[in-house]
Amino acid sequence: MTDTQVLIAGAGPVGLTAALELRRRGVDCRIVDRLPERLPFAKAVGVQPRTLEIWERSGVARAALDAATPLSGQLVYVNGSLEARIELAVPPQVPYGFASLPQYETERVLGERLAGHGTAIERGTELVSFTQDADGVTGRVRTAEGEERELRAEFLVGCDGAHSVVRKGLGLPFEGGAFPEEYMLADVELDWDLPAGHAVRAMHLCDDGAVDDLLVCIPLPGRSRYRISTRVPPELSTTGGTRTAGPAQPAGPAEAAAQIPHGLEADRAPRMEHIEAALKRLAPVPAVASTMRWSSVFRISHRIAGRYGEGRVFLAGDAAHIHPPTGAQGMNTGIQDAYNLAWKLALTVEGLAQPRLLDSYDTERRPVGEEVVERTVRHAARGVQADPDDGATVLLREAQLLISYRDSPVVEAASDGPGPAPGDRAPDCTGLRDPIATHPLRLYDLLRERDHVLLLYASAAQETEGFDELADSARNVARGALTCYAVLAPDADASGVLTPVLHDGEGEFRRQYALDGSTALLVRPDGHLAARISPAGHLRVLAALSRVFYT
Repeated sequence: MTDTQVLIAGAGPVGLTAALELRRRGVDCRIVDRLPERLPFAKAVGVQPRTLEIWERSGVARAALDAATPLSGQLVYVNGSLEARIELAVPPQVPYGFASLPQYETERVLGERLAGHGTAIERGTELVSFTQDADGVTGRVRTAEGEERELRAEFLVGCDGAHSVVRKGLGLPFEGGAFPEEYMLADVELDWDLPAGHAVRAMHLCDDGAVDDLLVCIPLPGRSRYRISTRVPPELSTTGGTRTAGPAQPAGPAEAAAQIPHGLEADRAPRMEHIEAALKRLAPVPAVASTMRWSSVFRISHRIAGRYGEGRVFLAGDAAHIHPPTGAQGMNTGIQDAYNLAWKLALTVEGLAQPRLLDSYDTERRPVGEEVVERTVRHAARGVQADPDDGATVLLREAQLLISYRDSPVVEAASDGPGPAPGDRAPDCTGLRDPIATHPLRLYDLLRERDHVLLLYASAAQETEGFDELADSARNVARGALTCYAVLAPDADASGVLTPVLHDGEGEFRRQYALDGSTALLVRPDGHLAARISPAGHLRVLAALSRVFYT
């Protein structure tokens, strides 16, 4: 007897994403958080284009956009001189740009959507321990009143942050290092003559080229609001107040790493004079700060869990990986962890998934976490502009649009042909024509709030032969957890095709996917290609589905 199908520890953006994606798919879940209410702090603020694409699939993109402000570029200053002006312009086929959204607003948007599915956060309730067996997980939770009780679930997901009870309960290593510097954060209004919508990174380099002082200002929604981060002044420091940068110190195994502070420390809140002093030292133009909403001191570590789960228990977000905030990668990576895990958990709970599907969560997401940790540590010293890759590649990587699962056991092996391969993100395109709709559609319109989608492309009418039978067979294998479309060249005759048909009105779908003749494209719930099969044929399509679905 279980109390719920999935128990989620932690109701930050990562835990809320996991809960929302499970509930959207009809999975019963409970989400607990030790905090009595949402914290009003602008901690994680950068929202990447890839996260907005995921939120579109979840139905929350519009609410997030309404609450956010555009993040259009970054100005980089070194010793008072402008070194780089980086414009955050994504390619035209990417539907969203970069945004700034305070974490409390992200949590509000996700929480309200989750509540619409009938699930509320159980506030003031903390997971303190758990055990697991072959049939499920028994979690012990403690309420704000000190009452302890047990909750039985089929699976447990730990989204409970850097000091995760779930990770410690699994006994997983959390190795990495800690940065010697301490920083302070503040949410203030700035009156200065710099372009709106641009982040500012101002560094001071000492004679040997090392960064010995740093100021980062990220625009927030509201008039002239910024989240400022800079080194702590001596009177707030626990390390003597030195500003000399040093390498990250090794943290060792989980027990030693737990002793190194990471995150916000509310007992040492900076005051306005501390912010003003930092601005006087580093702001590239005269600046006046006012209306401080909150402030805190924080420390940075970089660590990654040895595995992202064990048995029926999984980790996501800061419970699995922590790193410098450079490039706003942390929260976005965690949200994508949760999305990747949730659709796989849902199919498993429903009895539709191959047993190995859940194993692919660690296989796919841990390499992403490793790359993000390594890259953000490298960027922390001199900034993203010092990356050796070309600017376009750096931008797409920071936008998290280059993540691929080509080595995953649950996607078809990639070929050497052009266009996106199995495991790659499925790009959006426009100009799709529905015979009933009076305006063109985007491909992402077809994917919104869907699970797996099978796209059957034909460049001529004769290539559509067998499409209906193939679509029926595919839906049977997926037992209803699949939507099929026939996408035809602009002049291809659709008569006789019963599968819903769209025409590639401007040929953009063919160009984006480098198609040449009959092709089957299987798109996963997270918007990555699971298979690319040309010519479209029954056996290979069903084999691709059998990597995911139990048959």
